[in-house]
Amino acid sequence: MPRSHAFCLLLLIVAGCHGRPVKVQTGGAMNFDGRMSMTGDLSTAIRSDNTASRLRRTVVEGNPSSGCSIAIVDVDDLLVNRNLTGLGSMGENPVSLFREKLKSISNDPSIRALVLRIDTPGGGVNASDLMGHELEAFRREHPIPIVACILGVGAGGGYYLACHADHIVAQPTSIVGGIGVILNTYNLEDALGQFNVVSIPVKAGEKIDLASPQRTMEPEERELLQSIADEMHERFKSHVLAARPNVDPDAEYWDGRVMTGREAFEVALIDQVGYVDDAVAAATQMAAVDSDAAVVMLRRDNDRAYTALDKTPNTPSTTSLIPINLPGLDRSLLPTFLYLWQAEPRFVTASGG
Repeated sequence: MPRSHAFCLLLLIVAGCHGRPVKVQTGGAMNFDGRMSMTGDLSTAIRSDNTASRLRRTVVEGNPSSGCSIAIVDVDDLLVNRNLTGLGSMGENPVSLFREKLKSISNDPSIRALVLRIDTPGGGVNASDLMGHELEAFRREHPIPIVACILGVGAGGGYYLACHADHIVAQPTSIVGGIGVILNTYNLEDALGQFNVVSIPVKAGEKIDLASPQRTMEPEERELLQSIADEMHERFKSHVLAARPNVDPDAEYWDGRVMTGREAFEVALIDQVGYVDDAVAAATQMAAVDSDAAVVMLRRDNDRAYTALDKTPNTPSTTSLIPINLPGLDRSLLPTFLYLWQAEPRFVTASGG
């Protein structure tokens, strides 16, 4: 590849990581041998407008002319209350998108049941709680049957959200559970010292820099954070116990462990072992509608996901102009308490934990 083309590609990659498309036009020649020189013109155009379409009904299964329909709302990947931008990502905010889909369903009288299709290891405690709140508000306004269907993973905040449903289905090979809380903190004081980097904070309030990676955490500070994590854990447990009356309050799975869908069924964390079709069938039966009712999803015009198993590309990027990513140093991504089973390391840095 010519070096001029490589330079343009680099600009496109950098722009894509920040969710803004860039148009690059070059002319003349560039020379990278010895001293760098460039002749000709280089112009860029950054488009920052938001042209996303409104959500629209997309029939993915069943009879499109049926007067009744079952809606599938997909909840995938990391659950945080911010836009997940990156190369190839739709750049959606999972929390606001979830609310928008519920509002669209509320305004559609033909929808008689909802299948909450979940494939996520969880996310922020606050984001998970907010999504649960939105689902409860939807139930009060639009009391239709809700069936949760766990695909690959329904752990942490994903399982928290599933417990708001009337019925939970999971595949035998799904990963379920993760009833726990974690806050990722790092002590980089010695590492920074090796580069002669010394933190000089100016602060009012002794604990305002609590959990800062720039200094060692004091024992009483750890106790303070632990008390917050314990409170959030108890909230999670209370929610599951209220939603799942047959679970054992003294069981070992409250320690945050995960299990297969088959194991989850044996300990009453789910109601049924099955697949998406089984979840749709259960929702159809609970809503007392015909078996050929249309199955619909809510999609943007530029979303190419058109089946009940398709996932909208909405993956966060941890790519930075700085080649070394030290968790905790980016103050725009502060540590947050997570209902998250950490099966994927990129989720840790993407969530700011």
